[in-house]
Amino acid sequence: MIKKILIGIAFSPNLKANLFEALRLGNMFGAQVIGVHVGEKTTSKETELQELLLESSEAEHSFKTIWQEGNPVDVILNTSKKEKIDLLVLGALQKENLYKYYVGSIARKLTRKAHCSVLLLIKPSTERVPCKHIVVNGLQDEKTEETIKSAFTFAKNLDCKRITIVEEISQSELNVKVNDDETLRKNTLAKEQLKEREDLRVNSILNDIDTQDIIVKKQSIFGRRGYCIGHYAKIKRADLLVMNAPSKTTILDRIFPQDLEYILSELPTDVLIIK
Repeated sequence: MIKKILIGIAFSPNLKANLFEALRLGNMFGAQVIGVHVGEKTTSKETELQELLLESSEAEHSFKTIWQEGNPVDVILNTSKKEKIDLLVLGALQKENLYKYYVGSIARKLTRKAHCSVLLLIKPSTERVPCKHIVVNGLQDEKTEETIKSAFTFAKNLDCKRITIVEEISQSELNVKVNDDETLRKNTLAKEQLKEREDLRVNSILNDIDTQDIIVKKQSIFGRRGYCIGHYAKIKRADLLVMNAPSKTTILDRIFPQDLEYILSELPTDVLIIK
């Protein structure tokens, strides 16, 4: 359950849209929304924030503001722990240049280090844009069951009626080199067997989830994990991509991207990372 939402308040052109999105989520989940501004507290900033809150029709619940100076990443991480935050909402660039990717923007650093789930918004809106299609990873991992359950929770609260569970299967599992008709037949058969295996595994998870009123599709994709699901979400124009949090991120993952790092380097849509 999401009881507390934290949003980083930066007085930038996207402040209004990011703030309205967080307030909207707070209403949908019945959660308290807390804003943290890393920097000096001034009368002009307080006035601007209050005017935005008054302007929003979503500000039904109390909004708490925390003002603190320091390193943005450290302040937001410490605040999220102290306030026992369930969801951290961040505005993010859709695509980072090479320098920002390796050095890491504030949003990316927070995504990798936060103890709670993180929602990255690439196109926040002051007006509600209906969520019509959620794509969620269904890869074989101990965290996947919780991630799929969370995707359905979001779907129900966002009134989304369509979920696609993407089962990413590594090409290495095929173990069949195609060089004639016979090996092509074996390759096709192996793919079908792997798809059946993945569907059975996902179905066992779905048995414990209320899927009523939601159209559920399972999609097997062969290829590199992270890259494939991001590409799929992009071409299908999904409104939200839900992913497992990585177990561990090392410098090698940044040089040779793994799973989520592909997603973070070029966000295909809004991304929810479940922790």
